[in-house]
Amino acid sequence: MEEVYTVKLSKIIDEFSLETLYLPDLPENILINCARVNRPGLQLVGFYDHYEQARLQIIGKVENLFMSEMDPAERRRRVEDFFRSCPAGVIYTTSMEPIPEFYEFAEKYRVPLLRTSLRTSEFMAALIAYLNVALGPRITRHGVLVEVYGEGILLLGDSGVGKSETAIELLKRGHRLIADDAVEIKRVSATTLVGRAPEIIRHYVELRGIGIVDVRRLFGMGAVKESEKLDLVINLEEWDNNKMYDRLGLDEQTTNILGIDVPSITLPVSSGRNLSVVIEVAAMNNRQKRMGYNTAKEFNKRLMESMGMD
Repeated sequence: MEEVYTVKLSKIIDEFSLETLYLPDLPENILINCARVNRPGLQLVGFYDHYEQARLQIIGKVENLFMSEMDPAERRRRVEDFFRSCPAGVIYTTSMEPIPEFYEFAEKYRVPLLRTSLRTSEFMAALIAYLNVALGPRITRHGVLVEVYGEGILLLGDSGVGKSETAIELLKRGHRLIADDAVEIKRVSATTLVGRAPEIIRHYVELRGIGIVDVRRLFGMGAVKESEKLDLVINLEEWDNNKMYDRLGLDEQTTNILGIDVPSITLPVSSGRNLSVVIEVAAMNNRQKRMGYNTAKEFNKRLMESMGMD
């Protein structure tokens, strides 16, 4: 069963500077657990099939005008039906004044009533983006997350293979650390994963023989970053002479994390191999692929043409 995450209503209020018109309890005691939102136009005419009461409900100019032109008795009945469903909260946009029935039934059914000065479309877009991050499915992976040339690189491998040492070398070359040892990964959309460090170990790196290093103080604020999108997974492993490693790059590998396939490669580790430089090249090559140019496929095409093959 998928775990359900929550965010306190107080955090949403602070994030968007919402005005509180009515709250049935302290906002830190009210929990929101649905990343989707709803404009309840259909519900205000009595259609509740497939309606999710866990969603925050957004009232814009269209809904407000529609209700203001309703027959008063009909409007009262529809608004009470709406609040009787106990939605997670109702938010008015563009600083509009709610109709009197909204105050009355919000208090009767103990539903939070809030207001924002933002326009409906821009507020909904910002709210959905915020909720996707706050409530996204998440896991913790043992590894190191660094930003290299704007690419989020997750380094995985057995303990002692050199993940942290490689990260330090990348920091010296001007790149940035997001997380060492434990990486919290969230799925913030159907195609995007974002990683960050747990609060207690944020900006720290463990180096065997030295101990804990504070990257922010040692290398400066430019060497750290709070979070980063996951663009590439690099698996580090001890060099195995009996194993055939990809030499052309035609075999496109992926690692599935939270239902999303992330491009991945395997890098063998051996003495004398400069992993930081190799990872820099891997980052640039991955970006190039995302921009539509695949060197391995282009080389293979030229090779086939030189051999007279289509």
